[in-house]
Amino acid sequence: MNNADAAAGPSTTSTRRRLALLVVLVAQLMVILDGSVVNVALPVIQNDLRISQTNLTWVINGYLISYGSLLLVAGRLGDLFGRKPIFLAGLAIFTAASAACGFAGSETVLIAARFAQGVGGALASAAVLAFIVTDFPQAEERARAMSFYLLVTVGGGSIGLLLGGVLTEALSWHWIFAINIPIGVVTLVAGLRLLPSRAGTSAGGGVDIVGSVLVTASALIGIDGIVGASEHGWLSARTLGTLGVAVVLLAAFFGWESRVHNPIVPLRILRERSLIGSAAVRAAVIAGLYGVFFFGSLFLEEVLHYGSIKTGLAFLPQTLVIAALSSGVTTRLMGRFGPFRLLVAGLIIMIAGLVLLAWTNGNTDASYLPWLFLSLIGVGVGAGLLFMPLLVIAMKNVPAEDAGLASGVVNVSMQIAGAVGLAVLATLSANRTNDLIRSGHDPLHSLADGYRLGGLVGAGCVVVALIIALLVLRPSQLAAAAAASAPTAPPELVDAVVAGTPADVDVAVIPAQQPSGSMNEQPAND
Repeated sequence: MNNADAAAGPSTTSTRRRLALLVVLVAQLMVILDGSVVNVALPVIQNDLRISQTNLTWVINGYLISYGSLLLVAGRLGDLFGRKPIFLAGLAIFTAASAACGFAGSETVLIAARFAQGVGGALASAAVLAFIVTDFPQAEERARAMSFYLLVTVGGGSIGLLLGGVLTEALSWHWIFAINIPIGVVTLVAGLRLLPSRAGTSAGGGVDIVGSVLVTASALIGIDGIVGASEHGWLSARTLGTLGVAVVLLAAFFGWESRVHNPIVPLRILRERSLIGSAAVRAAVIAGLYGVFFFGSLFLEEVLHYGSIKTGLAFLPQTLVIAALSSGVTTRLMGRFGPFRLLVAGLIIMIAGLVLLAWTNGNTDASYLPWLFLSLIGVGVGAGLLFMPLLVIAMKNVPAEDAGLASGVVNVSMQIAGAVGLAVLATLSANRTNDLIRSGHDPLHSLADGYRLGGLVGAGCVVVALIIALLVLRPSQLAAAAAASAPTAPPELVDAVVAGTPADVDVAVIPAQQPSGSMNEQPAND
């Protein structure tokens, strides 16, 4: 804490931390919005810039690929050099790239700027979760901050659809990007003033350049191979070749990291069963969930002929449900039933919602009420229930010096899975539609049937998430893993909060532990 804060007292320090949280959440919201705000504007962008259907996916995937492939490196750079400068640099890049997107007059400029947005978004958002877990050591404050974080991260997609629809119809698609310019500038100035400045843990040891290049190149090439499979075919030489190169680079990365003195991704992080297991569950969920926005918005616009604003409003109830659950309902339920049971319940509800949504998307004469509305509500309830337990399980035992890297793992499991899932689901859907059209079926019914298939496969991804959770994140398994790694919390607390056994314990009022080297260690505020 600096002298000014010390003189002002604890209330000023607390107020400053809340304002700092607002800064990072606004930045996170901008980053999340730009992953979905484009969806409702895709038909307009395609017609305006004369983009082919294949290249149109790069308007979305260009952002997701660069964002997802850099999250691990970005999180680790924050650990090494301090999270504030990395966050501010990312925010500056993101704002400048948003301006380039807003003024883009060709598909080349737009796609290139979207890649740049992803770079800035990765640098900025990788520090957000690390900031929360290090600057809010008390359990009640941290639970509240995480609720806001999840509302922004999970609900931001739906907000983006509505915002994109309003801006596209009222002004033009250019404004879905240009609106980031003033918000980004204000947030950047506020961040300079409010965010705490802390030195990195080991910047003097140098940066693992080779490891950074290997892991980033592996992600970029691998996702490019999957995205390109829709055009070249899954068994084509190009697809198999790029995926093979990605696997070789990933193997080289792990080999390098096991030998280098100061790795960009210390392999000890892979031994955190709760972190890696929850990341696998999250990846499978997001792979299925991205189909909700992609197929849902296309179905509403191209099959039911909704306008952009009406499409955005159709997804609004989903966001409101997530907001209601994030207001403290999920935290109380998690304290009563434990994270694991709540996670399983959320996954089952989401599967039901996705199956109902897929069935509805296959009907060309479908109406919004009741089935489409109920399916979106179901997906919202599932998301509102499952993401907080996943986050608690993931971050509980991560030491403070690895908080940025763990934040990167959490985010990368979402973004890489989103890009890969979208590519696979879109390919399967398009192939189904083309096959039906070639067989003489009605184009509109063929389109709807393709969307149905994509939605069903998305629901299947969440079924895989449920299976992984049951196999990897069961209470007895996490309790044993926590005991083996000498947990810093008392055994009964590990059982109630991490393992997920029923306990009449509200995680919002659990007293924070203060061991050396733990993420619960009280940080020194500016």
